[in-house]
Amino acid sequence: QVQLVESGGGLVQAGESLRISCAVSEGTFSGYSMGWFRQAPGKEREVVARITRGGASTTYADFVKGRFTISRDNPKNTMYLQMNSLKPEDTAVYYCNAGVIYSGTYYPSVWGQGTQVTVSS
Repeated sequence: QVQLVESGGGLVQAGESLRISCAVSEGTFSGYSMGWFRQAPGKEREVVARITRGGASTTYADFVKGRFTISRDNPKNTMYLQMNSLKPEDTAVYYCNAGVIYSGTYYPSVWGQGTQVTVSS
């Protein structure tokens, strides 16, 4: 069973950048499509971005397009989310996920414990 550990969250000011990471162990990292999700207080968890197994294809939620970049380093078993031009509304717990993409739909499977990102105005 793959295990996921997020890191890199913190407190930043609006307009600043932050990179969070997801380290994967106990599994074949390259065998999974991966995704970043987030959940703000009082809101449902929502998908932020996803990336295919080899990293060739990425998809973003409209609210992060042009600001966030998802990437992965398969030899290092690590996925990243580079977040630029952060806004207070980006404040949330960010979760990484290992899953599969089938017929264009991402099916989440294993979750990390989450990392808090707080953006002050």
